[in-house]
Amino acid sequence: MTPENQSLVRDSFAKIEPIAPQAAAIFYDRLFVLDSSLKPLFKSDMNEQGRMLMAMIGTVVANLSNLETIIPAVQDLGRRHATYGVQPRHYETVGAALLWTLEQGLGDAFTQPVKAAWTEAYTVLSSVMQKGADGSVASPGPASGGDRLACKAARLRPSCPVAIEPVSNSGGLEEVR
Repeated sequence: MTPENQSLVRDSFAKIEPIAPQAAAIFYDRLFVLDSSLKPLFKSDMNEQGRMLMAMIGTVVANLSNLETIIPAVQDLGRRHATYGVQPRHYETVGAALLWTLEQGLGDAFTQPVKAAWTEAYTVLSSVMQKGADGSVASPGPASGGDRLACKAARLRPSCPVAIEPVSNSGGLEEVR
């Protein structure tokens, strides 16, 4: 991600953080409107689930300029989500719900550049999660190939030897290259 897009994501998330519980509730409401078959995947308290969602987004946002430090955790998150029943097609729905939630929370501040920046950030994150879920990355660890794999996807180090393919964006998320 470019420094400008990182800044757009950070600045817009700062406006969402004060309403994090409401934003999480809006997100999950929208997610279940988009795909009600996802509801049974959430067996815990939805307030706690929302808190965890916002904490995870906050961690990613805080580390946009240094994504390789959180790649092993994001890969592991993808592996765990696969055990909960999350399918590759669900990532697109989650992305659409996230963008919709941001639009609702930010109002006029959800400009096209902000939308594009969030789309890029989510595409990188969901790609790393899906690679972790399908086992196509090395196990996380200090010397794993996962860091190199993800840094290429995030365009952090062009010299990385392996690339992550972006998720399909045929249903609502704009393609970002």
